[in-house]
Amino acid sequence: MKDKVVNGMQIFARAIVVPVLFLPIVGLILAITSILGNPTIVGEGSSLIHVGKFMASGVWPILTNLGIVFCVGIAMGIAKEKKAEAALIALLSYLTFLGANNEWLKLTGKLIKFTNPSELQGTGQTIVLGFQIIDMGVFLGMILGVVVALVHNKFCNKELPGAMSLYGNTKLVYIVLVPILIVMAVVFSYVWPFAASGIRATANFINFSGSIGVFIYGFLNRFLIPTGLHHLVYTPFLYSNMGGELTVNGQTYLGAYNIFLAQITDPSVKLFDPSAKFLQYGMVKVFGLVGAALAFYKTAKPEKKTTLKALLIPAVATSFLVGITEPIEFTFLFVAPFLWVVHSALDGIFEVVSVLLGSRANGMGGIIELLTFNLPAGIGRTRWPIFVGIGLIQLATYYAVFTFLIKKFNLKTPGREDDEVEVKLFTKKDYKEKMSQTSGETATGADKDTDLAAAIVEALGGKGNIETVDNCFSRLRIKVTDAGIVDELGLKGTGAAGVIKNGENIQVVYGTKVNGVRNAVDKYLAG
Repeated sequence: MKDKVVNGMQIFARAIVVPVLFLPIVGLILAITSILGNPTIVGEGSSLIHVGKFMASGVWPILTNLGIVFCVGIAMGIAKEKKAEAALIALLSYLTFLGANNEWLKLTGKLIKFTNPSELQGTGQTIVLGFQIIDMGVFLGMILGVVVALVHNKFCNKELPGAMSLYGNTKLVYIVLVPILIVMAVVFSYVWPFAASGIRATANFINFSGSIGVFIYGFLNRFLIPTGLHHLVYTPFLYSNMGGELTVNGQTYLGAYNIFLAQITDPSVKLFDPSAKFLQYGMVKVFGLVGAALAFYKTAKPEKKTTLKALLIPAVATSFLVGITEPIEFTFLFVAPFLWVVHSALDGIFEVVSVLLGSRANGMGGIIELLTFNLPAGIGRTRWPIFVGIGLIQLATYYAVFTFLIKKFNLKTPGREDDEVEVKLFTKKDYKEKMSQTSGETATGADKDTDLAAAIVEALGGKGNIETVDNCFSRLRIKVTDAGIVDELGLKGTGAAGVIKNGENIQVVYGTKVNGVRNAVDKYLAG
């Protein structure tokens, strides 16, 4: 039972990454438009102000309609096949729920009268795509996305007999969903207010427990990375009312990320909202892991320092520049798990310090995002120099603590291993040799562009052992039939920084090149 729950959570966490991958792009565009729309930067009366506002108006609807974005994205992510049809069905299902829920509220006399949509704030109802419905925020999209995907996976290939065959397969999925959606529209009218109370209680605990809540948030954001469940920690705080609720220029925004973006485009805001405390978890990406890498190099065996430098520099650069930490974190996660706990605790502590000293910076990603979001907003509004100053202290602390612990407990961190495994990409020659060793035959006809994908698929147990393939920011996420035949050493030989097994779910860490790896594997499997 426990394994099924964990497996389900991992599938959901994997799916939620599908829409989340696009949201930083929206945020960066809005950050740029805030520069164009700021009179103090471009000058009073500049035509660029109108250009900035026009660009912003094109992307804001994405953040104000995150429910439908999550619904479609999660349905695609969980669907095992026919993902495009699953996305269309998710859109139809979302609209079906809106209409049914609105009509039920009318029939039961529950619709709250208003003259301005802002008056519905706090009433438990809201306006979504023109429908007045019960206010479930992004949770509506998340729930519907899961329901759609489960029904889709069960019925998307089911044929109907005779004249009814036209309504089989994916059309049958929507037919099955309609009564389910109508029942959900009715049930949630009564159940969701209680669920909302539980969500508010959780959010209140984190918010009003002060430093303890911030520490827990920061600690879990790092500690759960090996499981892939860290996405479930930060997502509700960034995009739902768990992370705060604020009205800016008559529009209500939910979630720390949305609130920050709303305020960055409003020059009248003098100091950003305290909800920015949920945006501080990227400090370790820019500063802390640099200190950790220096400690690894300092404590490495002299004869291994040259090789280690070649490994650490790109891994640290990936973390520092774009905020993808797995390549550097996975260099010590498995060989020194005790250090991982210390790492998670230190990150939580420094987030607490940053918040206590008044930082309101957006520090979720690497240095590129840090500069893009905070420089246009200004020092007075975000107090980003506090974030940077604490980050430099974090760098020094990581270096000192990691160096001490590595030496004290003789931890086998990078450069201190007894046996070194070479990490490289497979060449065609390597692949042919591997195939010869495993099958006794010489592999022929393998195109050069497919060598890497072929090696990955072979290490995963072959095409027949692979059920689904997805990816997040830095990992290939695969569900296999038999995890026992997965060759971890073979996967590391393809350039993976780490391999995580959890039941049938396999995560292979490739860092920023994961999209290219995913495309290669998809093409290989399709061929």
